[in-house]
Amino acid sequence: VQPPDPASIRVLRGHQLPVTCLVISPDDRFIFSASKDGSLIKCKWEVKSGKRLCVVPGGKKGTEERHMGHASQVLCMAISSDGKYLATGDRNKLIMIWDAATCKRLHIFTGHRDAVSGLSFRKGTHQLYSASHDRCVKVWNVAENAYVETLFGHQDVITGLDSLSRECCVTSGGRDGTVRLWKIPEESQLVFCGHQ
Repeated sequence: VQPPDPASIRVLRGHQLPVTCLVISPDDRFIFSASKDGSLIKCKWEVKSGKRLCVVPGGKKGTEERHMGHASQVLCMAISSDGKYLATGDRNKLIMIWDAATCKRLHIFTGHRDAVSGLSFRKGTHQLYSASHDRCVKVWNVAENAYVETLFGHQDVITGLDSLSRECCVTSGGRDGTVRLWKIPEESQLVFCGHQ
């Protein structure tokens, strides 16, 4: 294995505290990163410039309506498969929906009772799944700014979440040692045990 050419490596800076999550746009042109300081940065994905296109700074708790950024640690993010929406989740139980092109905040979803630990868009749609330390998965319709339903089953904090391509299924894993496959239309779930 050849080590990378140092000229092909670009360090992107801007966050004040450690980066907690990142996503690359579906067209591979942009990278979005978020941090423990509550900030969100969008950069052009090219080694030569690595140009920052927008920076949304973090703020203080209780100021979410006066500024656009998170007031606590951003823990997770996801981008829709068409690149239209970016979703970010934080320790303060909030999910913020952003216009991925402009970094303008469009909506805030509330409803989780603890930190939001995972986000995933259903491929080809604007349906968003969110996982939380409150042990549930919530389903949202981002295009309509609407809550859809809550999926229960985990007995401890949910630590991971992903959705299956084109199907109305979502997987989650938690501290209870289980991985769950949720079949949304059938309102059923498969539980896989074995992690200790």
